[in-house]
Formats: sequence, structure tokens, C-alpha cells
Amino acid sequence: MDKPQIILHSQKSVNYTVFDVKWIPTSAKFISLGNHARGTGALDIFEITHGDIAVVSQYEKPSAFKCGTFGASPTREKRHLATGNFDGYIQVWDLEKIESPIYSVKGHKEIINAIDAVGGLGIGQGAPEIATASRDGSVHIWDTRQAHAAVASMEPAEGETKRDCWAVCFGNAFSSSERVVCAGYDNGDVCCLEFDRKDIEMNKLVATTLESKIHVFDMRTQHQEKGFASVVEKAHNSTVWIGRHLPQNRDVFMTCGGSGSYYLWKYNYPEKRTMTETDKTEVGVAGTLTLLQNIGLSSQPASAFDWSLDKTGLACTSAFDQTVRVLITTKLNSI
Repeated sequence: MDKPQIILHSQKSVNYTVFDVKWIPTSAKFISLGNHARGTGALDIFEITHGDIAVVSQYEKPSAFKCGTFGASPTREKRHLATGNFDGYIQVWDLEKIESPIYSVKGHKEIINAIDAVGGLGIGQGAPEIATASRDGSVHIWDTRQAHAAVASMEPAEGETKRDCWAVCFGNAFSSSERVVCAGYDNGDVCCLEFDRKDIEMNKLVATTLESKIHVFDMRTQHQEKGFASVVEKAHNSTVWIGRHLPQNRDVFMTCGGSGSYYLWKYNYPEKRTMTETDKTEVGVAGTLTLLQNIGLSSQPASAFDWSLDKTGLACTSAFDQTVRVLITTKLNSI
């Protein structure tokens, strides 16, 4: 009992497929995004109250939602939710006036699979920006202060085969002039990407894949031929759909699998993070992973997971059993 425990606090069934869940900053509320059977979008707001999940409000929009982020919100009190939908639109919603979006652009030709943002909520230096990744093979960067054009685009060259882009994340936002974007595609079978923190120099990157594998890259040292050092673990006996770092401890992260299982990991740094090759070049040295705890919560694949920025160990999650859940992970301060 000395190790962390993952406890199911509460759960609630919904009447649509949930693709994403996110905590609303500085609150006991979270949102869920998804699609109704009739093809419309679902946006629900829930609150944790009296040990249960209560519905605060429900909204239906013309197009199904795939993903969302609060990462470009102006402040933790002014909560702006950026979403990507099935019709390729990036939209920003003010949760106080959710009837119509405050920003809406047809950003992609096909569904937006993934979204991330930085520069809001006091996380990361520089302007608030949003990254979107789509089935059309492109990644676009958006600054909502600039009307309807992406500020940067990474797309297949003319004549190049387009690959379905499944994952995107920001990192390295430690100064107003530094920022990187990482994207994962179906030809690498990358399901999820996340830096351990966005607002520091690149440190570690977690990549989860179709083949039950979790990769953790040490991003501090890049060798000209060997690239970044990495450690690989096999887990879940299924696709690993999600990897999310604990905001209060960047060396701890949760992975969620296609079998409805949740694994809590800790990254252990090596004694030395670099070694010198015979040709005098520096090469990175990967650490190891320790499995702290695991639990099965659903017979269906997990679809989303989000740690609370405000309360260590509190998380919301969803699975394809049309259920949202709130979890509490204990003893994280003593790891």
C-alpha cells in the first residue's frame, strides 16, 4: 500500500461518443467533447459535487468535435476553449458565451485529429498559439489575433503522399523566440505525443504507438546519426492511445490503452545523461521506466485523459463506452 493507488471516484454515462475531456482551469468542472449518432457535436460541462459528477450545461453544435484545449486561454480566469471538428474547422469558444464561437476558421480539408496550444494560462513564453493536425496530412499553427490565415504550416510537398497526422504537441517554449512543434503520423503509427513540460528547454518526450509500445526520448542531446536516446516499454497488450504527464511532477505520467487499462509510470534518469563516443561526439543516455500502478476501468478503449492543474492526482477521463470518469491517484507527493 506504499505505492500510489488509482481510485475511481465517480462516473457518468452520456448518450454520445466522447473523444476528448479537459479540466476547466481553476475550477472543479470539466468539459467533454464528442459526436452524437446523428453527426452533430456534443459539448457538455460537468462539475464534481457531493462526490458525484453533475451536468452543468449541454450544448449541441452542427459538426462533431474531435479534440480541444485551453492552452491558449488569455488567463486562467478567462477560459477560452479551442476545438477541432470533423469538418476541419478550428474554433474558439468563450465558456461564458458559448452560443457561437469567438473565432472560427476552416483550417483543414478533412477532420482535425489533434490540437494543442501554448502561451496561455501563464504556461510558456511568447504569443498564445494553437497547433492543429489533420487527416489531410498537414499541421497548421494559429494565432487567433490574426484573422483567418495560419501563421505557419507543415504540409506534404507537391506530389508527396499525404499521411494521416494523428498527434501534435508544443514544447521548448522557454523564451519568446523559442518554440517547437512535434507531429506524429500513421506511417509511424504514433497515437499521442507530449513533452514533459512545454515551458522549459526540451527535456523529455513521450510517444505512444499502435504496437503496445511507449517511447520516452531524452531531448537534451541529439546525435548527428543516432538522434535522441530513448527507452521503450511494452504495456497494455493493445494500442497505447494516450500519454499524459502529471503537471506537478514531470517525471510521472499516465498511459491509457485500447483495452481500457491505465498505467502510471515514473521516469528514472541515468547517472549521466550523456556519454562521449570514440569520435568525441556526445550521445544521449536514456533512463528507465518504473511501473507504479495500473488499473482496468473499461471494456472499451480509453479516448481521453486530463490531469488537473490545480489538484495533484485528480484526473478526468473518457472511453468509448460512452462514459466519463473522475479518478484520484494517491501518494503522488511521496514518489
